Amino acid sequence: MISFSNEIKNPYTELDKSIGGRFADNPATNACKLCAPLGASLVFKGIENCVPLIHGSQGCATYIRRYLISHFREPMDIASSSFAESSTIFGGAENFNAGIDNIISQYTPDVVGVCTSCLSETIGEDPGMLLGEYRSSRKDRELPAFINVATPSYSGNHMDGFNATVKAAVRCLCENGGGASCEMLNIFPGLVSPADMRYLKEILDDFGIDYMMLPDYSESLDSPTWDEYHKLPPGGTPRKRITQAASARASLQFGRVLGGNSRDSIGAGEWLEKQFKIKCLKPGMPIGIKESDIFFKTLETLSGKPMPEKYKNERGRLIDSYIDGHKYLFGKRAIIFGEEDFVVGMTALLSEIGVHPVVCGSGGESPHFADAINAVAGDAIKNFPEPPIIVNGADFESLLELALETRPDFLIGNSKGYYISRQMNLPLIRCGFPVHDRIGAQRLLHLGYRGAQQLFDAITNAVLEYNQDNSPMGYKYM
Repeated sequence: MISFSNEIKNPYTELDKSIGGRFADNPATNACKLCAPLGASLVFKGIENCVPLIHGSQGCATYIRRYLISHFREPMDIASSSFAESSTIFGGAENFNAGIDNIISQYTPDVVGVCTSCLSETIGEDPGMLLGEYRSSRKDRELPAFINVATPSYSGNHMDGFNATVKAAVRCLCENGGGASCEMLNIFPGLVSPADMRYLKEILDDFGIDYMMLPDYSESLDSPTWDEYHKLPPGGTPRKRITQAASARASLQFGRVLGGNSRDSIGAGEWLEKQFKIKCLKPGMPIGIKESDIFFKTLETLSGKPMPEKYKNERGRLIDSYIDGHKYLFGKRAIIFGEEDFVVGMTALLSEIGVHPVVCGSGGESPHFADAINAVAGDAIKNFPEPPIIVNGADFESLLELALETRPDFLIGNSKGYYISRQMNLPLIRCGFPVHDRIGAQRLLHLGYRGAQQLFDAITNAVLEYNQDNSPMGYKYM
């Protein structure tokens, strides 16, 4: 399941001869992606007083809860309609209704987010129809708002589920428009860390911009210690703010790849532009100086204000650190893997600091992935010994084979790449999602000048530590 851009060197023939050619005609082994309902559940956790309901088996909800808990280190309630054998045969309407009743009685939510699993999709369940029947049967009750989205994993990964759910939240909560126009700016940041979201909000506040960020799990998935237990953690995008999205003056939709897959062709910002003429601006994921410059310039245009001095200073210190660390990183080779827009952003950063990204891999299937890589690193690619191998539909077995062939100096990506790092005795700079074998994943910064600074320091220190630990002579001074 690996494809190569026509603009990029295709190593298939040589790799097939040298390492056995585990490529497009072979099934994925340890795929470089996660399931669609996981992405949907993450978005629902970024909406204030929202409870996710996975329409399907209990196992799906349990797996997703455990997976998200081990990354964010926070409590995670995800409901399930708990299919049994009879539900699979006769349909899950009864379980669906009981599940929502239980959620309302136990949590009193403002919003219930319903997503489907492979099982419910396979037997043809229609959550929109089920919700209509549920509302009709309970007209005498005050009900929460509902968001429903189809998320079968056999036709999409966790980023497809994430992006489809952001769009579904906007569609379900403001399909009749948001009223009179307002000065609010819609921010659709994509799958980033809670620390990234807090930093984005700090930047927007410093520019004096009124905004709605969706999702916003900056507090709900990175909470302070509670004196009393909260069934639903504080934080998240308020329902009322989402309903105003159709009246905003513009949307910022981060990422260069979103909108390129066949299953869900446009993002929330593009949907609002199509339905309500809300202008959608699509800067890349602001990782590194070049992409962050585009983001800050956009904010200057929207706000009519110059960049605050503190961000100019952050940018200046970042450039100074590039100079300080250049001799340690120039010419190093790296493999990057993860979600497409994360990989694109990291490629932009590496290209700035003189690191050669030899492989850029993602489990996604976007036809725009290679184009986005070329857009952010095109000038730098001309100076590399060879262009990067760009891999769609990657699995970790294929990435291991590519690592054996390309001989990188380090890896950048999530914890799932650790066994490649271990087998090849290479540093793994853990970032993105998921990070399961280290503490602090929710506090990792990737975006803006501040995020680039943290990433640059982490990369440089990983290289220095590796060289020091593997030197035949111990030394304490660089």
